[in-house]
Amino acid sequence: MEPLRKLLENLRAIQEKLRDGESKENINNFNPQFFWDTLEQAFKATSQEATKISLAYSKPPAPSEEDCQKLSDGLLNAILAASTLYYSLPKEHGTTLRRTVRQAVADVIEGTMQLIDVILSARIQSLSQEQLVSTGSVWEACDNFAQIPKDNRAAVLGIVSGYLGVVKDALEEMEEALAGGEDPFSDVLDDDDMGARGNQDTYWSEADRRLIAPCLGLMKASKACLKKVLGSLKAHGKVETPEQVAQLDDLADITQEVSPSVDELALSIYPPMNHPTVRLNAAKLSSVLKKVLEITRSISQYF
Repeated sequence: MEPLRKLLENLRAIQEKLRDGESKENINNFNPQFFWDTLEQAFKATSQEATKISLAYSKPPAPSEEDCQKLSDGLLNAILAASTLYYSLPKEHGTTLRRTVRQAVADVIEGTMQLIDVILSARIQSLSQEQLVSTGSVWEACDNFAQIPKDNRAAVLGIVSGYLGVVKDALEEMEEALAGGEDPFSDVLDDDDMGARGNQDTYWSEADRRLIAPCLGLMKASKACLKKVLGSLKAHGKVETPEQVAQLDDLADITQEVSPSVDELALSIYPPMNHPTVRLNAAKLSSVLKKVLEITRSISQYF
């Protein structure tokens, strides 16, 4: 089992390096098609090698030390290939794309580490439910290659779509709470809990509701803003020049501030409301939306 322990140590080192990893400077003759084809093969190889190890330790007898070393080397080489390829992706192709690829590789490494840890921790050698789940997690992470965006436009589209989904959820939740009447906690507090139900801190006052109305409008504006950005990206987004790629990254960076700002405002609206805090959060969200619109207008020349 010593080769497996060493493998786990090596995977931790690769994972740690990946977190701060930068692409190689001045990569000449970068071939996107070769990059994606080779990365796909590395993901497939990782899935296959992880399966071999899982099967080898699914029943007695345990593999010999020599066989264990071969299995460990095969899996390590596959993951090294994937991580090395990530470093070869030039920054000029987009930081959003690079972050997405890095996360995909990191997910594969994390799943593999969990599998090896399960095998090492097993008291008896058998295909336990935990080992099955861990093996499946590696497969899922490797199969996710098909979902990785292949250029910065697609990467930014995916990011903004995710932000839009979060904002939609927050808005729907707030609208449902408002539709529930004066008490937004009616669906979580027990009717028999008179202490909580009798506490006015769980209710909205008329003054609260007057302040909520413009805040809800601001949340709806956030949703509309992200939808507009998404539509513009789909219709006009390009990655033909370094300037276009960089502007897409700027858009991804600023739009990521929208959903947490919406969440912060939504949370502050629930009673007991602190009106100065609500107004401050509303002002923050308004400022973020203005920045998004300004950047969208400023990069229109590149779209």
